[in-house]
Amino acid sequence: MKNLKVLFIAGFGPIVRDGAGSRQLYENVLGIAFKEETGGYLHTEALKGANSFALWPLSHAAQSCFGKDQWPDEIPAPQSWLEFDVENVEESTAELEARGYRMLLKNKTEPWGQTVSRFLSPEGILVGVTHTPSMREKH
Repeated sequence: MKNLKVLFIAGFGPIVRDGAGSRQLYENVLGIAFKEETGGYLHTEALKGANSFALWPLSHAAQSCFGKDQWPDEIPAPQSWLEFDVENVEESTAELEARGYRMLLKNKTEPWGQTVSRFLSPEGILVGVTHTPSMREKH
């Protein structure tokens, strides 16, 4: 049997249960402009694609957010992760907190140079707002 040849990530997005909460986060807080189709289907083809696709072990996500290998029982475990590189992580983090999002990790600089804050979206996605120098074009 022959392997499939994946060329790129064609799309990614949460499966939404709380349309208003999800729209609030992605459109109103993160500022992503969507086209709206019948039935509340929101989409955009204007964002650049994923620079990384990774199978991130939950123990690693727990280590990143909490400094230990176990995800806390009192916080729902995420089903996926999504990172948005932003102009300013600290300002973005402050804005998210001001809008009521509970940060699990705030403004941490990782050993590879990325600065990141993380929170859970309404859908249970571990969302990061980041500054990733290695992924930014050199000027």
